[in-house]
Parts: sequence; structure tokens; C-alpha cells
Amino acid sequence: MTREDFETAVSEGLDLVPPDLAAQMDNVVVLVEDDAPADDPELLGLYEGVPLTERDHMWAAGALPDRITIFRNPTLAICETREDVVEEVAVTVVHEIAHHFGIDDARLHELGWD
Repeated sequence: MTREDFETAVSEGLDLVPPDLAAQMDNVVVLVEDDAPADDPELLGLYEGVPLTERDHMWAAGALPDRITIFRNPTLAICETREDVVEEVAVTVVHEIAHHFGIDDARLHELGWD
């Protein structure tokens, strides 16, 4: 799958995020990178930012957007079809959005989102 096709699949995956959840996101950008960090090459997505639960009244002063990065090559490595990619991206994005809302990996595991 080309990068352009993958980015389209990411857009389709984002469309699967429940609208109520997407509407509550604040100052977040979703990006695509080809490769995950070298220390975790199988990582599908990464949230970088300040979770909503940790923001205070001073947070917004000059704050850059939080970032959700979806990693193309690790995702393609575990998906067989385009539909698999769209579904995996949707699951990965929801997982990373959960971090934006202050939900950690342990709680996501309890909820079945690992």
C-alpha cells in the first residue's frame, strides 16, 4: 500500500471513531510516519502530549497540539487487506485518543483495547 493509500485509509479509520468521542478531543493532530521508533519497531501508534486530565488553567498558554502518530510499516506488517488496515487504524486511533483522555495502558487492557 502506498503512503497516499495508507493516509486515505487513516482518514477512513478516523471516520470510524465515535463522533461523541471525536468531538471531545482538544488540540490534537493525527500524523502518519512510515516507521515506529527504533526502540519499539512494532509500535502501531503513539500519543504525545498532555492528557486532558493533567491540563490546568496555564496549559493553553503557547501549547502546541498533542500528536497522535500512526506508523505505516508496522500496521501494514500485521494487516492483509485494505479493510484490515482501516479497522486496525481505527482501533489504534481510539487507543491513542484514550491516552489523550488520561486512560493508561493498564485500563485499556482491562477494557479490551490492547
